[in-house]
Amino acid sequence: MTTGTPPRVRTVALGRDEALILLAGAPLGRVVFSHQALPAIRPVNHLVEANGDIVIRTHTGAALLGRAAVSEVVAYEADDLDPATRTGWSVVVTGAACAVSDPAELGRYLTVLTPWVDTEMDRVVRIRADIVSGYRLVRGESGS
Repeated sequence: MTTGTPPRVRTVALGRDEALILLAGAPLGRVVFSHQALPAIRPVNHLVEANGDIVIRTHTGAALLGRAAVSEVVAYEADDLDPATRTGWSVVVTGAACAVSDPAELGRYLTVLTPWVDTEMDRVVRIRADIVSGYRLVRGESGS
């Protein structure tokens, strides 16, 4: 058990470009959507397109696919937080999710985005980056 005063940290807002760069470097994130009128969260890996859109793979029958069929607004979050120093960052992308159906596009994503779990992931969902927000947790006094 540690003793003493925890380190002082403050939040620093991230701009869109920096937030997307951090997100692109994260190995995993969480997609948040509505399922049976309740919030659902699923961990997935992703890739970030040049325009900021998030692309994920999923499987036939996934709850998210039903929502993506109607272009429901979802959120995608990834972070890198250090509990010892209480520093790191968090990024959230919010936008409409839609299934990728173009055969050429689908084929490309199935090639470049390897699922992180050992199961058949033959579907692809794109999350439009309508809102990108994020922050860093940095050491130091507020206002420094």
